[in-house]
Amino acid sequence: MNVRHTPEAPTVLRELAPGERIDAHRHDDHQIVYAGSGVVAVTTDAGTWFAPGTRAIWVPAGCVHEHRAHGHLALHLVGLPAATNPLGLRAPTVIAVSPLLRELILARTRDPDDTTPQGRRLRAVLLDQLRASPQQPVHLPTPADSRLAAVCDLLHRDPADPRGLAELAAAAGAGERTLSRLFRRELGMTFPQWRTQLRLYHALRMLADGMPVTAVAHRCGWSSTSAFIDVFRRAYGSTPGTHNRPD
Repeated sequence: MNVRHTPEAPTVLRELAPGERIDAHRHDDHQIVYAGSGVVAVTTDAGTWFAPGTRAIWVPAGCVHEHRAHGHLALHLVGLPAATNPLGLRAPTVIAVSPLLRELILARTRDPDDTTPQGRRLRAVLLDQLRASPQQPVHLPTPADSRLAAVCDLLHRDPADPRGLAELAAAAGAGERTLSRLFRRELGMTFPQWRTQLRLYHALRMLADGMPVTAVAHRCGWSSTSAFIDVFRRAYGSTPGTHNRPD
């Protein structure tokens, strides 16, 4: 795999069409990845992190990663020197974005070369807001075990598949207890927790493409639209119909 190396992580706003990618690359700097509109997915060898407008993704210096747009993506990228790590994080992480942090990110990418006293103060407040941002478990780890990967692939193809772990294990030629252990050991979560993350990921993709909320709930396997809305609100702090705020 060819990996582009850009020493400095740019602070910039990029517009990406649905499905458009930024191929694998790395920076010597840290980077904040934020979707002003649409949904952004950041993928590494370890898995995929995804975020709508109420979340951002922290990508640490040196991490090889690629971006993918779901819906029309206004991609705000904020670079920070490797010595500046307000979150103390060494791996990609999804963080909550408050209304104030959102506006600070937008201001920074609108005028990335602002070195005036006001610009320096905005940057200092942005770092303060980052330090106060709670981390969010919005991550789909990449499985290594072939049996676990087979089950994950089945549900990626059809997130509404209603089968439980025992039936899926049989389809993958594995035992239920073995798979249950693998989910915890390799992916760091139980099977139900992973399935919820998977369904939320696919729901975000479908919503970004303009699919109605009721259709998304059905396509992703929730028993009712109200159940979907409840899970979505708890995960992202907004309802499915309002989460995707434009710039």
